[in-house]
Amino acid sequence: MQHNNILILDFGSQYTQLIARRVRELNIYCEIHPFNKIPDKLEEYKAVILSGSPFSVRGENALHPDLSKIRGKKPVLAVCYGAQYLAHFSGGEVAPSDTREYGRAKLSYIKPNETFFKNINEGSQVWMSHSDTIKHLPTKGVLLASTHDVQNAAFKIEGEETYAIQFHPEVYHSTDGKQLLENFLVHIAKVNQDWTPQSFVEETVEELQQKIGNDKVVLGLSGGVDSSVAAMLLHKAIGKNLYCIFVNNGLLRKNEFLEVLDQYKDMGLNVKGVDASARFLEALAGLSDPEEKRKAIGRVFIEVFDDEAHEISDVTWLAQGTIYPDVIESVSATGGPSATIKSHHNVGGLPDFMKLKIVEPLKALFKDEVRRVGASMGMDANLLGRHPFPGPGLAIRILGDITAEKVRILQEVDAIFINGLKTWGLYDQVWQAGAILLPVNSVGVMGDERTYEKCVALRAVESTDGMTADWVNLPYEFLQKTSNDIINKVKGVNRVVYDISSKPPATIEWE
Repeated sequence: MQHNNILILDFGSQYTQLIARRVRELNIYCEIHPFNKIPDKLEEYKAVILSGSPFSVRGENALHPDLSKIRGKKPVLAVCYGAQYLAHFSGGEVAPSDTREYGRAKLSYIKPNETFFKNINEGSQVWMSHSDTIKHLPTKGVLLASTHDVQNAAFKIEGEETYAIQFHPEVYHSTDGKQLLENFLVHIAKVNQDWTPQSFVEETVEELQQKIGNDKVVLGLSGGVDSSVAAMLLHKAIGKNLYCIFVNNGLLRKNEFLEVLDQYKDMGLNVKGVDASARFLEALAGLSDPEEKRKAIGRVFIEVFDDEAHEISDVTWLAQGTIYPDVIESVSATGGPSATIKSHHNVGGLPDFMKLKIVEPLKALFKDEVRRVGASMGMDANLLGRHPFPGPGLAIRILGDITAEKVRILQEVDAIFINGLKTWGLYDQVWQAGAILLPVNSVGVMGDERTYEKCVALRAVESTDGMTADWVNLPYEFLQKTSNDIINKVKGVNRVVYDISSKPPATIEWE
């Protein structure tokens, strides 16, 4: 794509993805690469941003990027660890802070007439997150800004377009962070703001046509946003040469299989629905370990999908709805595999025996960008606004072993909860919601009879991308009505609880 690309070098900061998101919000395309895997074709990048890091530049395990082809040759913005790295290894001094500098601070000094701080005034709030501090600026360092506690909060290197900041402009708490990024990228690095949903659609459709030609492509639809938008992009590019398969694993939401299948057909997609519920439930029988359940579901999905794909003659490509977080989460800042929290992301495709080439039209996009791309193609707002739903479906919301009766109970509970959120106008305020069937029975009383039935937990979180999440403070009146409806209408449940755990330390899903 012919855009002014920005290279973000990742040193392992929890905020690196946020830097990319903020840059993309400026309609500027950027990519994240590990600090020690700098791309060969640096001419494709207009500027470079160095991220923060959990490491210390003073430590034996300090991360050392090779900036010889970057510094003095391209505009550079160094954030936190990046700023300390420039100082510590270029004639300055970094030392432990007297107190940990974490949280909100205000700029008490800004060097006048600096383009870097254009439209930003003293008193602007910034977010600090470091235990080291820059005591002395590097050679040719020029002070640009201070806070009350941090003298060298921002500086530049004379003779270079190299800027460094001790705070994090990418987090919401830095009130003028987006303005500062715009000043650096647009006014200093002279980057064009031409990365838009419309341009992405036009360029991606053209690329897909050139790449695929008259070949046939098979795509597994899930009912979610990512696979649906990927399908529409491919449909625009190759029309009926796209063959979509929507597999019902028996673990979808209540009535979801038929409802989503109808919606796909209304979109003009060439889609085949396959009800393999019995096959999945048989494979899950007796399994209670979360990873074993995931692997069983993955194995059967591959078998079902492969069977259906073989019904289509001369298929060459397998399309997937892989998005950018899936790609960058599979490589850590040190270039190795990231820690595996759960194993239902499928970056890279189905097993080799399918002998298909992979096409991933969304692999450059974040989730919010996927939605904007879908909206620019006129896709249904209800589909684009759907909450994320786990690949293994309700299997990882039923703790313990899976039975058809447990699936029925959870589908009924989930439908009451989700439909209630929509009725009360709460659905769009929640990033993800669902119900969990717990592996315990509790004593209850209904009428004059003692009951001993299931307990369900309701979960609703707010998040930007699922990396972190906070529980949603739903109205008590809503929770009260939802609890009553579930207990009165779902046979087998006599207790409802609400999960008020945030991520971290809890995950969004229970398994």
